[in-house]
Amino acid sequence: MNTIMRKSVLGIAGLAFAGGVFAGPATGHAAPAVESAPKAVAVQADKPGIDKPGIDKPGVDKGKLIPHGVRGEQSRITLDGEQTANVKAIVAATKKAGLDERAAVISVGTALQESKLENLGHLGDRNDHDSLGLFQQRPSSGWGSPEQITDPEHSTLAFLKGLKQVDGWRDMPLTEAAQTVQVSAYPDAYAQWEQQAADLVAEHWNS
Repeated sequence: MNTIMRKSVLGIAGLAFAGGVFAGPATGHAAPAVESAPKAVAVQADKPGIDKPGIDKPGVDKGKLIPHGVRGEQSRITLDGEQTANVKAIVAATKKAGLDERAAVISVGTALQESKLENLGHLGDRNDHDSLGLFQQRPSSGWGSPEQITDPEHSTLAFLKGLKQVDGWRDMPLTEAAQTVQVSAYPDAYAQWEQQAADLVAEHWNS
């Protein structure tokens, strides 16, 4: 079983950023395991600059995907059609927000950790409070209604709104940028997904 990180953070509207930490109704939570999520397989961390399938596609700026290399051992899962569609939705929402490939990598990596790219509804006894969707956002914390949060475009745009308020997010390791928005109980957990997130963005950025 995988451990899905649950959390609660600031409302979509009126996000405030002060001194590198968001202010508002944010509380980090450990997430219960989700039975249906595919198991992650740890792989050796890649060195910066090593090409992966999709990264050589024309128009993909490799320097923006992982500007400082990955941190630590990397994990990888095999995606099904629904998960791939959610990657495409995140990429499309990132473009709609006017952001680049790096923002998409951070978003996809965050969703890999939070939900394994599954648009999760309420999980009953396994649910972390009222966390929902790809990014496990909480209606009670102002991220939107349950219907909005379980819409991949809305949830991605909400996450990106928070990301844009993180000073220097483009130069941060993925796990630091994600943690500043998500306020997870396990702040380093996002790091393991940076390589797969970069590969997926490279594959789908221009598809």
